[in-house]
Amino acid sequence: MRRAAYPLISVSVASAFAMTALPAAYATPSAAAVIAEVYGGGGNSGATLTRDFVELGNAGAAAYDLAGYSVQYLPGSPSSSSQWQVTALSGSVAPGGRFLVAESQGSGGTTALPTPDATGTIAMSATTGTIALVSGTTALTCKTAADCAADSRVVDLVGYGTAVVREGSGPVTGASNTASVARADTLADTDDNAADLTAGTPSPVNSAGQSPGSGGGDGGGGDDPTQPGTVRIHDIQGTTRKSPLAGQTVAKVPGIVTGVRTTGSKGYWIQDPAPDADPRTSEGVFVYTGSATPAVAVGDSVLVTGKVSEYYPSSTSQSVTELDGPTATVLSSGNALPAAVTLDAAAVPDAYIPTADGASIESLALQPAVYAQDFYESLEGMRTTFADARVVGASDAYGELWVTVKPDENPTPRGGTLYSSYDQPNTGRIEVMSLDTGTAFPAANVGDELSGTTTGPLDYSAYGGYDVQATELGTLVDNGLKREVTRRQKGDELAVATYNVENLDALDDQEKFDRLAEGVAVNLNSPDVVALEEIQDDNGATDDGTVTAEATLKRFTDAIRAAGGPRYSWRYIAPENDQDGGEPGGNIRQVFLFDPKRVSFTDRPGGDATTGTSVVKTRKGARLTYSPGRIDPTSDAWDDSRKPLVGEFVFQGQTVFVVANHFVSKGGDQPLHGRYQPPARSSETQRAAQATEVNTFVKSLLAADKDAKAVVLGDLNDYEFSQTLTRLTDGGALTPLITTLPAAERYTYVYDGNSQTLDHILTSPAVTRFDYDVVHINAEFADQASDHDPQIVRIDVNRCRRH
Repeated sequence: MRRAAYPLISVSVASAFAMTALPAAYATPSAAAVIAEVYGGGGNSGATLTRDFVELGNAGAAAYDLAGYSVQYLPGSPSSSSQWQVTALSGSVAPGGRFLVAESQGSGGTTALPTPDATGTIAMSATTGTIALVSGTTALTCKTAADCAADSRVVDLVGYGTAVVREGSGPVTGASNTASVARADTLADTDDNAADLTAGTPSPVNSAGQSPGSGGGDGGGGDDPTQPGTVRIHDIQGTTRKSPLAGQTVAKVPGIVTGVRTTGSKGYWIQDPAPDADPRTSEGVFVYTGSATPAVAVGDSVLVTGKVSEYYPSSTSQSVTELDGPTATVLSSGNALPAAVTLDAAAVPDAYIPTADGASIESLALQPAVYAQDFYESLEGMRTTFADARVVGASDAYGELWVTVKPDENPTPRGGTLYSSYDQPNTGRIEVMSLDTGTAFPAANVGDELSGTTTGPLDYSAYGGYDVQATELGTLVDNGLKREVTRRQKGDELAVATYNVENLDALDDQEKFDRLAEGVAVNLNSPDVVALEEIQDDNGATDDGTVTAEATLKRFTDAIRAAGGPRYSWRYIAPENDQDGGEPGGNIRQVFLFDPKRVSFTDRPGGDATTGTSVVKTRKGARLTYSPGRIDPTSDAWDDSRKPLVGEFVFQGQTVFVVANHFVSKGGDQPLHGRYQPPARSSETQRAAQATEVNTFVKSLLAADKDAKAVVLGDLNDYEFSQTLTRLTDGGALTPLITTLPAAERYTYVYDGNSQTLDHILTSPAVTRFDYDVVHINAEFADQASDHDPQIVRIDVNRCRRH
């Protein structure tokens, strides 16, 4: 059965209602319009009739005008969130006549109603509920028999099954998939449902006196499988993000198949070629076939029966309106497809998405002329098209890439789109996938172009939001993006770099080691010190208590040497097993590589996973108690996260303190495109605490020696405009070097088509002579050794300012 099951009200409350005297509003039973029959089993299993109905009768001697009236439905045991559903009426009921209101149509049943006098989409329960005839079309708000009795707008009311809201001694019983509840032919009304109505075989009659089989049809196609029902796709999609028909079964919805997906979430899209005039209501919808390969083709004209549902790809994403459990009739094939809506700078608004103070925006009416995300939602399931679009997010392993339909929106020099603040998520970005499983998806880099036309239904997923499911994919034009090579440091420059090597462990294949090694030896040009993030233990994700990384580092440094780099030495602090986050069993940590021919490491033993280093003031300046060491590793700020690694280096007689970091990830944050707006960034709290810990440590260095040269670097998992960086730089302790670059070059990572900064190098005030570079070798490319770009600073330590 498609109906929702409603909980029974408690015996004590039900008894209280039963013993309550009839309110005055029901003291005078209706002598004219009444509810004559109610049936909620239409289209259910075992039912004969294909849809629900409410039949009105007029016991008076004059016609009863229904203009401005409505029929309304409430669940039998309403909760605090239950709402009356409304079907507006027009016309009149002749004296002694009937008036038939058709409601929701199901996939079961064989017999159509006679032509209804009014049509709604309310999915009534077959066994329990309340129907009211109301003077007005505003939804009632009463939830009890007494409150509804006191509402003067209620002309008549019938509660059936176990309905809490009813007239008189109790509801009429016996309603089912095969039984309606109806008054006697006299339409007598004593305001006691249990006495006035009885259960029996459904017998709908319209104002023309027609009954099932006596002529006419129900407006839903009757028994003719080639005639469309009354519901259209724009009725399903509605004017908000959620369907007003969610949970209801709709019958014989017409449309043209515009796209078929035969892998993953299988199904197809249909679109109505006869749109309404409301720009908020999409004319397309996804028909989900589950594990079954769709038995339709693009260009088929179909009638689809199915249940309207809202599918949520994740707990914080928006939903996809779709038809589930479908049956389809193909009327014809090879039909012309509805015209595609163009996505370009003129069509897509500059504002991104409405806000709701952190709450859901699902109930807000769409404003497609104001917000880009509303514009896309108003096209959900419809054919869309764009031409000659620049790639702003490289192809990935899942056959996806990102383009921008706004070529002038925050471009980077290498072809991306820069994400520079929380209030500029870049509205022109759109994800592209292909429905053509017979053709390899192109390997596109940032700055390439999808030339020509790309067209397909607009879908939504948790991973990126709105996306074009291409039935026609543009031709890839390679614009020749090259991996950067930074310059070699001069003899008197100390070169310090940071590189996230993405879960490198000794069991990885040699190709990964070689490619990462080339990044260090060639693209970074063999820095003197390299802070590595995500070095795993010697057996990777095998969770057997292993925490050492000697084998991993031996393979990596051998590969660097083979690529033409120096023979690096290394230092690290092994974590406690499974205490530093990351892949379970991997025990990732930061590691210092250093070229002993260029720089020396000052070893001061004693630091371990739980023993932190501190700063000591001496006559020669600051020094560490332990080197290598960790910053306050037992602080709550580092729970289930990597602890900073601190080392004391000497270059040409100058001491330089290096702090390698890998702050907690953004996991758990709500997406930019999700239903909660503005999105909550819950992970920021821990990163802010981590930044405060590092800032406090750097200030202790400066307190011991105001001229201390410190380099703080690593994967901070946050932006240059974030609270994390504000905490880290508090009091002028550190300067973020990313802000010394031109604005359009400030990025180290590409996510959902946004070029953004997650990796950083910061320096203390004494570091005044430096040359800084982000070296783009990974994030913009389909073929990546890591998903992060490394960066490097070259410091002229002997010419840095002293205070």
